[in-house]
Amino acid sequence: MIKKRILEPDRIRRIQGGFSFIPHRFLTDGFLASLSWTEILLYLFLVLASDRNGLSFYSYDAICTLLQITVDDYVEARDGLINKDLLAFDGTLFQVLDLPERPIREKSGKSQLRESLKIRDLVEQSIGRI
Repeated sequence: MIKKRILEPDRIRRIQGGFSFIPHRFLTDGFLASLSWTEILLYLFLVLASDRNGLSFYSYDAICTLLQITVDDYVEARDGLINKDLLAFDGTLFQVLDLPERPIREKSGKSQLRESLKIRDLVEQSIGRI
């Protein structure tokens, strides 16, 4: 067994100001492994941005700018986190949810209307109708 020791005693992490945490079972129960890199990035951002109830209200353009991702990547990651029951979103407000019992690969019962439709596709379809 590896014996742990504090490497930098004057730099031990403490909760100061805001409140963010990711439960250890996010790693050990396979949630991390079940996510794409953009889902991980968005999840981490929303955890850091949220209050003690998991709530935050950053706009998609602010999120895309801060994370340096496209709107399509954002929509795909957001919807993936919702489908995996890690995130709730009402169009304005995000809530990082308590972890479900086990990782969900694809949440069934939700509308699959979005099925790979990207913002770019929607714009192109709209322009094509004019």
